[in-house]
Amino acid sequence: MIEKIAELMKHKRIEGISYVRDESDREGMRIAIGLKKDQIAGVVVNQLYKHTQMENSFGIIFLAVVNNQPKILTLKEILEYFVFHRKEIIIRRTQYDLKIAEARAHILEGLKTALENLDDVVFLIRESKTPMDAKIGLVQNFDLTEIQAQAILDMRLQRLTGLEQEKIIEEYKNILKDIAWYKEILGSERIVENIIKDELSKIQEEFGDDRRTEIVESTKEITIEDMIVEEDMVVTISKSGYIKRNPITLYTKQQRGGKGKMAMGVKDDDFVADLFIASTHHTFLFFTNQGRVYWCKVYDIPQAGRASRGKAIVNLLNLSNDEKLTTVLAVPKFEPGYHIIMATRNGLVKKTDLMSFSRPRVGGIIALSLVPGDELIATRITDGTLNVFLGSATGKSIRFHESDVRPSGRVARGVRGLRLASGDRIVGMEVLSHGQTLFAATENGYGKRTSIDEYPLQRRGGKGVITIKTSERNGQVVSIRLVDEHDDLMLMTDSGKLIRISVSGISVISRNTQGVKLIGLGLGEKVAGIARLAEKEDYLSEE
Repeated sequence: MIEKIAELMKHKRIEGISYVRDESDREGMRIAIGLKKDQIAGVVVNQLYKHTQMENSFGIIFLAVVNNQPKILTLKEILEYFVFHRKEIIIRRTQYDLKIAEARAHILEGLKTALENLDDVVFLIRESKTPMDAKIGLVQNFDLTEIQAQAILDMRLQRLTGLEQEKIIEEYKNILKDIAWYKEILGSERIVENIIKDELSKIQEEFGDDRRTEIVESTKEITIEDMIVEEDMVVTISKSGYIKRNPITLYTKQQRGGKGKMAMGVKDDDFVADLFIASTHHTFLFFTNQGRVYWCKVYDIPQAGRASRGKAIVNLLNLSNDEKLTTVLAVPKFEPGYHIIMATRNGLVKKTDLMSFSRPRVGGIIALSLVPGDELIATRITDGTLNVFLGSATGKSIRFHESDVRPSGRVARGVRGLRLASGDRIVGMEVLSHGQTLFAATENGYGKRTSIDEYPLQRRGGKGVITIKTSERNGQVVSIRLVDEHDDLMLMTDSGKLIRISVSGISVISRNTQGVKLIGLGLGEKVAGIARLAEKEDYLSEE
């Protein structure tokens, strides 16, 4: 075992171990394994289970002969057939014991008759010329059977003593009690079951010892996920289709209006299009502009340097021609009761059960049907109790309850969410919860926070209200996000620059305003998107 672990360390199959040594002695086997700094013991143990003989699995086929035919049984069926077999054994055994007891009682009954008429029996035997004459005489004079008569003739004279006579009478009484008990057993299934229980208890008392193996309800096979440390990642995606992930601790918090730093190195004709935050163990649902969805674990996304472009999405997902990634959902666990609500560029919304996306195929599956000229722009997870918020590029927005959108299948098209003016388009969708404010950012680096209470609850399909003024200074709206006082935000530019700011440094102002400056932009530089972070720590800047 130690040699195997050392080999895994040498070939870097397991990198979290600093040393391994044998501490076995006459009292038992012991292997000491030292971990490197900041390593998680559970992850290393899972790696050892996966790559060594510390844990083995094997299959069991419950094959048995049932009614003279081989049959594969479940554990419950095995127990049922075992109990049925034990019942059959007890019944057959009792029938045999009853047969023997009745035969013995028949003989004892004849002996009892002989003892009660002892003088007459002795006289008849003495007067008989042959044993056959004596047997016939006993049968005829005392109403006995031939078996009883023969038992009387075979009886030794010593059985005629007073003590022996008492033994015969006592044996006869006991055998009658046994016969009554055997008949009671054969007439009651509950008694048979109690006998099975008592016999198994006796076997347990005589041969049972402490169980060495642990019986658990279920076990799961160790997967790659069990061997990967769970941590938050920043996933960045460029316009030309490159994706990567980096630990969130790589980026530092800065003050509002700072210049930021590079999150991804890009070519002259490329820029950062999206940024997402998720745990390495989460499932990513990749929704594309063509209304399809693809599945991927966060740990399967390649990790690259801060200035690297990452890996082309076409090499990670089986995207078709002209298909572009538009939004991603991090799903910790697929479970009933939740829905995915989707919004399109032309203002349509659709709600579908989350479980409909739990088993996507490698080539992707349909999330919703689209009309020509429309595309999917955002998706969110809901629990059936939330309000939906849609925002457009010209600063219009609408708030409505998600119950206005009835659940539909994956291939459905959806219903009208926001009625758009000519040339307008949807730039974002959020689901509202209590105590949050809505943050809106424009392409020229301005933005603001507004209380969600300022947005009236309407029916879906209306023209909405103003959420931010889209003046020449601001430009058009590029993104909207729900935030609260303790959140941090990541802002990205189309040149790959990234800045991290605190929401608490942005004042809450009314809807019909222009906002404040968030990031300093270079000539021709535009804001590409924003993302909300969940952790609250401050991190030191990289040199």
